[in-house]
Order: sequence, then C-alpha cells, then structure tokens
Amino acid sequence: MNMRGSLFSLLLIITFSLSSFSQPLKAGSKSDISKIEDSMKIYGNRMITEKTASQRFVADSVFIRMMVRALRTPNSFYYPFDSLETVSRIYAPDSSFRIFSWQFTRDDDYYRQRGAIQMRTKDGSLKLFPLVDMSDFTTAPQDSIRTGNNWIGAIYYGIVEKTFNGKNYYTLLGFDDNNMRSTKKWAEVLSFDTQGRPIFGGPFFSIPTDEVRTSGSRQGRFMMEYKKDGRAKLNYDKELDMIVYDHLVSESNEPDKAYTMVPDGDYQGFKWINGRWTYVDKIFDYKLQDGQAPMPAPLKDANGRSDELKLMQQSEINRKNQKQPTPAPVPKKPVIQKAKEPKQAKDDDSY
Repeated sequence: MNMRGSLFSLLLIITFSLSSFSQPLKAGSKSDISKIEDSMKIYGNRMITEKTASQRFVADSVFIRMMVRALRTPNSFYYPFDSLETVSRIYAPDSSFRIFSWQFTRDDDYYRQRGAIQMRTKDGSLKLFPLVDMSDFTTAPQDSIRTGNNWIGAIYYGIVEKTFNGKNYYTLLGFDDNNMRSTKKWAEVLSFDTQGRPIFGGPFFSIPTDEVRTSGSRQGRFMMEYKKDGRAKLNYDKELDMIVYDHLVSESNEPDKAYTMVPDGDYQGFKWINGRWTYVDKIFDYKLQDGQAPMPAPLKDANGRSDELKLMQQSEINRKNQKQPTPAPVPKKPVIQKAKEPKQAKDDDSY
C-alpha cells in the first residue's frame, strides 16, 4: 500500500462518532454547514489524492477557507463534520474544546501538519486558535513550551484529561509521518493560560536519562521515532490509567539511527503522579502463574545484548500482524470524530 493509501486507511480507523448528543444547532444553520461540508469533503480528499504537490497545496488552501466559513456559523461547535475522512476531529473529555488536525504532503519525504482548536463558547460564537507547524525550525522540540503559532505538528488521535492543583491538563497523543524512513509519535500536555490561550508542552514528562534507567529529567513532551511502518504503539490504557508505549530496539544495533528502531515486545509507560507523567519501566514485567498467558519472547540475553535473529523475526511480525488499537470514545457531548493518525498541512495564514 502506498503512503497516501495507508494514511487514508489510518484516518478511517480513527474516525468515530457518538450517536446520542443534543445539538443546540438550528435547522437552517445545520443545513448551511452541511452544504459547506459537502465541498470540504471533496477538497479534503484532494489534499491526499491529487497527483502533484501544487494541486494538493491548492486543495489544502481551499479546504481551510471553507472550514473557517463553516465554523463561523453560530454553535458550529456541535456540528460533527463526520463525513470528513481525511481530517482528525477529537473532543476534549470535558467537551470544552475540539481539535482538527490533518497534513499536507509534498512528497514521501516532506510532511507538514495543520490544525486548529475550536473552543466551546456560551453564546455559540467562534473562538478558534490556528495551529502552524514550525517543527522544522527547532533542534530540540522535546524541550520547548509552545503556542499555536510555533506548534510541533501532529495528527491527534487521543486526549487524556488530568487535573492538578485544581487546573485541567489535556495530554495529546499524536502521529507524524515525518519522512520516508521513519515515523514519529508524540505525547504532550496542552493547557490554557489565564487568558484562555493554548500552551503546548511544559515540564510534565519524567524521562529516563541513562541506560539503566536510574535517573531522569523533565521534558516538555515525549517523542518516539521508529522505522517506517514499524507499528509502534503509544496509547492511553484506561484500565492501567497509564500512557503505554512500545520499547524500541535497533534492528541493526545502531540505536542512533531512528529508522532502524522497532518494537521488541516489551512495554514502558507513564503514570500521572503529582502533576506530571512519571516514567514506569517494564509495565508487564511480572512472574506468570500457572494458567496465565505467556509473555513475549525476550529479544535480549541475560547480559542485555540484542538477539539479532529474534529482532528480525519480531520486525516481520510487527509488519504483518500488529494493529493499531482504536482510541477510547470521548465521553460527554459532541459527536466525536477520531482519526487514527492522519496527516496534511502547510504553512499558510488563511485563518
């Protein structure tokens, strides 16, 4: 499957909706948005399927203008846009906002995300924050606190709401096609300042800093980069109340080359403790009792050396069999749309 085809499939998996939801949207307004949505769907598909980069760029620009026009309709927050298959639409668990995100693809080695945060307002008016992907202009994206104007682009497929000292924090899980050799996934905390403006990142992740995992430092966001189509997982597990992700190892014993990294069957994660995501090593590292299912075969020997044959076998299994889990439905209100992990963006100030 080519890159655009896999992206399209990804978006279809992410997309879902809640059937019961009261929309304070007048019939006439709903009809007006629906007509615009019909055109948005056409250009949203063209953002992915057009043959040339210039054609995709034009489709992206037209799509943005149409989206803003539709969102200016009073109470548009409650319109689901559920026919848009190339755009991720997810609501905060408390329904205080929703995020649109997608990507612009120039070629298989150039991806840019675009997005916008729409706030829920009491009077139904539009309060919109555009998200401009500036990830190309930083050498240390994990260590920065950012606004929507210098956003680290991602297509969001999950939101986890936590509180600390009476303030709400929303952890975003996102996907980035990155380039033709590697894929990235991000976890970062979204909060809002005293004026209601979005802030991305902060000292919310305790990241281990040495190989034996005995010490750590705080970072602004967590990133995992791995081999293209490596199918590495980064998800929130509701039962464990943890962010869980695949442990990665290099297929070629070159861990400095992200495009060689693949899952090894082990899992790590983060637990929300005292206002930050605290690192947890070997989540499923426990002894089995009689009758319990076997754990994945270890890919390292007792001395910590990688078994290259098993790594190759695991990589093949990942490519053939591993599936991305569907994100948990968002509680409360709006008809929610999730996109498994989409893409499409460009740097344009059409908002």
